[in-house]
Amino acid sequence: MEFKMKEVGFTTQFEYGELHIAGDETHGFRPFQLMVSSIAVCSGGVLRKILEKKRMVIHDITIQADVVRNEQEANRLEKIHIHYLISGEDLQEHKIEQAIELANKNCPMAQSVKDSIEIVETFELK
Repeated sequence: MEFKMKEVGFTTQFEYGELHIAGDETHGFRPFQLMVSSIAVCSGGVLRKILEKKRMVIHDITIQADVVRNEQEANRLEKIHIHYLISGEDLQEHKIEQAIELANKNCPMAQSVKDSIEIVETFELK
């Protein structure tokens, strides 16, 4: 990856398109937003694959992410609460719980920060 400086922040080019990153959200995505998005969507994507492999019929997954930051320590991310809203057919709570645990263990982004950011995952069936 290569990042090019612009007047405010940086930009990079990927297959999907150009990404603007800046500490000021009027000029691009903020770094913490990208990190939280990476962790939440990686976890959700792995969860989806696991549920499909278990032959569960899933119609929709919405992910809500709440973040706790520590202003005393450079505004670092301390905790991410990932809440899944899942709809499907004949879903069983205990199987969803097992799938979420397995997804967390197999999500590269969650595993990359496991000793520095607390990740809490909950869900509700719609």
